[in-house]
Amino acid sequence: MLHLKMNIKLPTIALAAILFAGLPLASSSAQIGISVGFAPPAIPFYVQPYCPVQGYLWTPGYWSYADFGYYWVPGVWVAPPRVGVLWTPGYWGYNGGQYAFNQGYWGPTVGFYGGINYGFGYGGAGLSRRRMGRRFVPL
Repeated sequence: MLHLKMNIKLPTIALAAILFAGLPLASSSAQIGISVGFAPPAIPFYVQPYCPVQGYLWTPGYWSYADFGYYWVPGVWVAPPRVGVLWTPGYWGYNGGQYAFNQGYWGPTVGFYGGINYGFGYGGAGLSRRRMGRRFVPL
């Protein structure tokens, strides 16, 4: 009887291990893409609010798209998910006659974000570390 229980448990544990190992790979590459036949509006001018908590990072606003057209998602101060990471903003890129949105992400450096000047330190190439008070200053 003990032998029968081992035969049931071992395949179940092996299956669980395979699923557990493969899940991060599947979830990290899953993305929902949006593409549109016309460009988003220009980035609007807005006032950056003061940073509410030391250590928060500014994530600039961006244009998103829905059935009714483009709409503005305002920037916000956020706590990074872990120490030592920076935010790379999302951006709309043109490719093959369509504008496609490239999602923003956290990483050890600020990556490419389409050369878009979001202001507030995100001048189109990297992130400016210059600050005035508790705000990022555009380049």
